[in-house]
Amino acid sequence: MALNKSMHARNRYKDKPPDFAYLAGKYPEFQQHVHTTLTGRVSLNFKDPEAVRALTCTLLKEDFGLTIDIPVERLIPTVPLRLNYIHWVEDLIGRQDADKQVLRRGIDIGTGASCIYPLLGATLNGWYFLATEVDDMCFNYAKKNVEQNNLSELIKVVKVPQKTLLMDALKEESEIVYDFCMCNPPFFANQLEAKAINSRNPRRPPPSSVNTGGITEIMAEGGELEFVKRIIHDSLQLKKRLRWYSCMLGKKCSLAPLKEELRIQGVPKVTHTEFCQGRTMRWALAWSFYDDVQVPSPPSKRRKLEKPRKPITFMVLASTVKELSIKAAAMGWDAVEAIAVVRAWVEKILTDLKVQHKRVPCGKDEVSLFVTAIENSWIHLRRKKRERVRQLRELPRASEGVLQAMEEEKTSQKSVSNNSDCENPKTEDSEEGFMAPDHDVHLTAGDKLTEDTAAAKEHSEPMEEEEEEEETEAKRPEPSFGKGCSNSQEEPCPSEEASNLTVEKEQNSKETSRC
Repeated sequence: MALNKSMHARNRYKDKPPDFAYLAGKYPEFQQHVHTTLTGRVSLNFKDPEAVRALTCTLLKEDFGLTIDIPVERLIPTVPLRLNYIHWVEDLIGRQDADKQVLRRGIDIGTGASCIYPLLGATLNGWYFLATEVDDMCFNYAKKNVEQNNLSELIKVVKVPQKTLLMDALKEESEIVYDFCMCNPPFFANQLEAKAINSRNPRRPPPSSVNTGGITEIMAEGGELEFVKRIIHDSLQLKKRLRWYSCMLGKKCSLAPLKEELRIQGVPKVTHTEFCQGRTMRWALAWSFYDDVQVPSPPSKRRKLEKPRKPITFMVLASTVKELSIKAAAMGWDAVEAIAVVRAWVEKILTDLKVQHKRVPCGKDEVSLFVTAIENSWIHLRRKKRERVRQLRELPRASEGVLQAMEEEKTSQKSVSNNSDCENPKTEDSEEGFMAPDHDVHLTAGDKLTEDTAAAKEHSEPMEEEEEEEETEAKRPEPSFGKGCSNSQEEPCPSEEASNLTVEKEQNSKETSRC
């Protein structure tokens, strides 16, 4: 039973699930529905309506002393779920341990054939119930179950017309104030939804139990959402005739729109809960127009409050402490002890992260800090990191005007130099396998640097020219750059100009010999 640990704290089945082997030995009508596996485990087929009915009747007889009869054609309730609802209503209206002389009154909308809520409420707490029912078969079985358990003085079962909820049921009792109402509404709007053809996620496993409810028990116009909205509409007219209005929900998606509806209608007190049992979860919604009622916290909020907060702790190695101590001494810190050094470094890190922190009193050999993040600096970290890396990779670019002027100057200087050059045919270098340039160009030191700078900034020289330039440079002597100079986009250094002049003279001598 996966969800039993989240049952209501007072549910008797939370820590002690039903013992099928014991019940089978005591009740022959239940024994015929159980099966013993090869490992000796006693199991029950929950897809068999007869087996589910036998289990419900057996548990009510064993644990509550109730004898009931339920037709297989109508809804067969599970006892742990109904008991969860009863205990939650106890939380809403307050338990009667101190004063059981105060009679609590409740209404069960659509009590069903089993009449299980009034039977449990009257047996456990002595509550008085007005139980309504629209189906003839359910009405007859409910009256019979009340009478055979001698609870007619506490439970009144009334037959009401279709679509009757609260308004018509309370016409005859106009002066009575009820403490609560309960309702297990029809969950589905049509047959397709009831058979989970168009609503159930195909990835979910099939239900582990059978649905035996009649048409009026499982289906209503608009499903449970519209059904509960009709109860809300009645409550807006009745208001303080009931201290608490409540409904159970079969689908979690119905909870949010119903809470929104109550908010729009200005209902002052609203709460909800979860009913967990076996592999089934249900939800419940309650609201009140009274200001003095105690509103139980939702289970999700309780779990958050009850969840222990573990302190953030970490171990610091002795070698790390020694290294930190050396750094602290170099920075002139007064911290001497290891724990003081670690604390100082942690506080520095928190300060750099813009995290507020203050020291909290603690033991002699420990340090405790209370930290508060005042700025959300942890979202989109990967995107910010990629942006920084991209900015580092990008080189600064010159303005378009500067690049255009450099390009025009380079073109004019090339045209002047080409007029004075002698033309040479292409020759194949036998050793390296590169094609020699069509003709050599005489460049001054300034021309050389200007061309190199423009090429570095524009990144537009074709690959063939780079290979030819590498071959030409391989035949030339290695230029020597002055200290502190670099072959970059900055202004040429004097030593760089001298080096380029030397290379140019040697180049001129080679060109003369070629001509």
